[in-house]
Amino acid sequence: MSATWHDPREASPTASRLLVERAHEELIAGNLDDHRLREVRPLVRESWERSWHRRVGPEALPPLDLFEDELDAYRLTHPLASAMEMIRALLLPGDSEDSGVVIAVGDQAGRLLWIEGDAQLRSLTEGMGFVAGANWAEDAVGTSAPGTALALERSVQIRGAEHYNRLVHPWSCSAAPVRDPETQRVLGVIDITGGPEVVTPQARLLVDATARAVESELLVARLQRRAEPPARRLPGRTPPEPLARARLQVLGRDRARLETASAHEEAVTELSARHAAILLMLAVHRQGLSADRLAELVYGPGVSPDTLRPEMVRLRKVLERAAPDLVPESRPYRLPVPLETDAQDVLSLLDRGAHRVALTAYRGPVLPDSTSPGVEEFRDSVRAALREVMLSGASLDVLLAYADTPEGSEDAEVLRLALEMLPARSPRRAGLVTRIERLG
Repeated sequence: MSATWHDPREASPTASRLLVERAHEELIAGNLDDHRLREVRPLVRESWERSWHRRVGPEALPPLDLFEDELDAYRLTHPLASAMEMIRALLLPGDSEDSGVVIAVGDQAGRLLWIEGDAQLRSLTEGMGFVAGANWAEDAVGTSAPGTALALERSVQIRGAEHYNRLVHPWSCSAAPVRDPETQRVLGVIDITGGPEVVTPQARLLVDATARAVESELLVARLQRRAEPPARRLPGRTPPEPLARARLQVLGRDRARLETASAHEEAVTELSARHAAILLMLAVHRQGLSADRLAELVYGPGVSPDTLRPEMVRLRKVLERAAPDLVPESRPYRLPVPLETDAQDVLSLLDRGAHRVALTAYRGPVLPDSTSPGVEEFRDSVRAALREVMLSGASLDVLLAYADTPEGSEDAEVLRLALEMLPARSPRRAGLVTRIERLG
């Protein structure tokens, strides 16, 4: 199925544009009880109220969270990168430069990563900040299809004046979130922006179907990679290709994900808590660890290496199936090839001064439920490094973004510094004062 974007049918709005515009003006003025607001669709009204309470500017451009080099690097690692060809085929048939619509694909935080479609429309939408790298989350720009779809975790259509931001009133859009097909975690969002033709029932069905097709494609690709264990060695059969990349994701996850790629194959393996701790310690200590030291880092002081050895046998079996090149060597225990981790990427970005990208890449504490001493120490060091940079060298917008994370939101020193840096008339000051007072 592919899109046809010149369907004359238009979805019937539940309220006239003029009424919606007047209701919007009343809300912006703080008249939340105005009778006209009751005529606005509940989905839109509730999103407006969330935006108003968060003090989102009704004419502010969205913040640019990712710049060129940062954006390119982030795109390469995003799970939806492999689905872009399918998205283009379904939503931009024929000559995409003259399609009459703009499509955007963003991450789970609302940052737009890819903007494609009609060249003239793209030029026009740039004026409202609809550009790659911009943050279109609901708490950044108010009611919009991509941001509100992420907030509600379901498909959404927003027509013209239903947008919270006045700059977006000339446009309409439909968007649907994309989920991880196995964990159901939201990976990102697909959006179609244009005129009234993009908010028809047909358009909503199409964007929903595209999201489901992407999820199915991601699942099929994973199952195909798992179907044949790389470790099988049949007579006369070519051995697996050497790894081009190996990466361990440990931020904000209780179960680490091992991602591997060769020239023609990619694979993802979810690890148990114990295997994640072992592999993380070997990734961090590239020079290798004695059995005594690794047992201490994984289990705690005084634990015999005999406790570690059976777990190493099981881990080797997992890696022989998933990534033979990563099977640890012994005496000392070490990995034969480098293993990147998302946590070390954050530290590297901080060292390079890429504070905004580092904060974007930091998705939470290292293996938050792990009680392994080595993991706890590494977790604390990453958290401390991020906090120190935020306090000592981050720009105001990055510091404010950090203050909205679970860790920064409970840090009185961070909130006080943000308050000091804000202009005297900033509408964000009141919220910070309230949060600081609550923390005591």
